[in-house]
Amino acid sequence: MRGKTRLLHVGCAIALMTAATPAFAQDDTTSQLLLRLKEKGILTDEEYNQLMARKAAEPAAVATSAPTAPQQAAAQALDDKHLVRMADSGVGMQVGGVTVKFSGSINGFYTHESGDKSPTGTAVAGGLAGVGKNSSSVRNGLLPGFLKVDVTTNQGGWDVGAHFGLYPGINSVTNVGGANSAGNPQALATSGIDFRQTYLTFGRPNIGEFKIGRDIGLFGSDAILNDITLLSVGSTGGNVAPSNTSLGRIGIGYIYTDFQPQITYTTPKIGGFQASFGAFQPLVTIGNAEVNGTPGFQGKVTFDFTADKISGHLWASGITQKHDGVGGFPSYTGSGFDVGAKLTYGPVSALGYYYDGSGLGTTGLFILSTDALGRKRDSNGFYGQVTATFGKVTLGGSYGESHLDLASGEVNPTLVDKNSSWVGQARYGLTSWITLVGEYVRTKAEAHGPNEASSDTVAAGAILFF
Repeated sequence: MRGKTRLLHVGCAIALMTAATPAFAQDDTTSQLLLRLKEKGILTDEEYNQLMARKAAEPAAVATSAPTAPQQAAAQALDDKHLVRMADSGVGMQVGGVTVKFSGSINGFYTHESGDKSPTGTAVAGGLAGVGKNSSSVRNGLLPGFLKVDVTTNQGGWDVGAHFGLYPGINSVTNVGGANSAGNPQALATSGIDFRQTYLTFGRPNIGEFKIGRDIGLFGSDAILNDITLLSVGSTGGNVAPSNTSLGRIGIGYIYTDFQPQITYTTPKIGGFQASFGAFQPLVTIGNAEVNGTPGFQGKVTFDFTADKISGHLWASGITQKHDGVGGFPSYTGSGFDVGAKLTYGPVSALGYYYDGSGLGTTGLFILSTDALGRKRDSNGFYGQVTATFGKVTLGGSYGESHLDLASGEVNPTLVDKNSSWVGQARYGLTSWITLVGEYVRTKAEAHGPNEASSDTVAAGAILFF
């Protein structure tokens, strides 16, 4: 009995050693181990012979029980399914084959605005300069805060994703008319949460990507995404009772792209070129209760390049949408295009942008796009911008204008003719997440008649991205 027990223990020891030994070396290792045990008197001749006989009979059984390649792949897939890893970038993790990423931003600025105090001669319908008593606020800039969640994976060869973006502000609002309603700076009030993004994506590298849901538009998107006031305040759009966002350069160099329900397709990038186009939920003319029978359409083409020490980003986009008549209001088609270029040479970057539209409006899509009789107004605008970075310090400046023409036959002397602004900005990268920002902005609004107004704004604060 004692001999059988010893054989069992020796057999277990051999099994453990050979399990960690490559198959091609197992035979020699086992034979040498048994011989050494016999020579040391641990095994008798009879025990040695029994173990060698057992070893000689095992190879066939071991070979048949070894896992096949598909079995190993299945076991690895099972392990991966239950494995949690850190994401390659950003704040997030990988759970099996699914990547979950979180990104966000928070900002706040002390903002002081001095506007024209004259009660006469300053009324401009659609003007964006501040008018009246000096005001101070602690407010969001052009961006509210945001928290984005992206869940992506690959299924059946398709890259798929679910994307959610919540945009909360720090200022209290009335909540009458949406999350970005008028400011409400009083006790027991709350801020608004603008759920701007809810969309899905699916695509393949050689096919491109499809997007369905609510996200930023195509027309005008590169104009705002490359604007230095995106990181600051710019023109306030009203500083006495601030809402969730300022205007930046919206309406003073470009029309706001907006976040819109859409079905869009983006091509793969081919030699620096990439194109996107899609169908969009038709928007109504502000002030009219239209029921539009056809969607809006937008498209964009971009080209990125690097030549020696110069890198560039060029773009052009377009928009068109038919507006059906309602009551005595005639139908019309609003359309427009834009072009832009951003060139970078070492620490210096320069940008130029221009847009033109008919029945497109100003500041936002289809705002003031027609007169009271439904006749289309033309509009256009531009902005130029230069930045220079020295270590952690970036200095920038820009100038821009937006124009709105009178409709054919319209007489409206107080309607805005031009909104313009100068922006001077300094940024300091305190950490990889936090940037300190100081800014001065002069905004001017001019009517088609003699009225005009101007305001000066100083802002200082910080913005965080992760």
